[in-house]
Amino acid sequence: MNFIMPFQKNGTENEMNIYVGNVAPQATEGEIRAIFEEFGEVTSAKLIKDRFSNEPRGFGFVEMTSKSEGINAINGANGRELHGQNITVNEARPKTDAPRSGGGNRGGGGGYGGGGRRNSW
Repeated sequence: MNFIMPFQKNGTENEMNIYVGNVAPQATEGEIRAIFEEFGEVTSAKLIKDRFSNEPRGFGFVEMTSKSEGINAINGANGRELHGQNITVNEARPKTDAPRSGGGNRGGGGGYGGGGRRNSW
């Protein structure tokens, strides 16, 4: 059984998906693309926006056609200044089908606290 990562097109193992973090809100996908094109061919550059407010979330992903170019891009672009902020660049982790952690039931049932000592004046 073959498993294909979501960022691999047609099962090409040589492609690389790169996470770009600490991106300034005014940065554009074109600016991100231009940074990474210095290191090789960019398949796509996508900045993630909030689905409700459409505001930038401060991170995105870049796909490069070559893993070796992707590694060079990670090393060369990590810490680069863009609109007054140093971007963080790492190899993206594969997307999983597992539900997001966080939130959930924090225990307790609300109510009025119960027990304890009452002052009787």
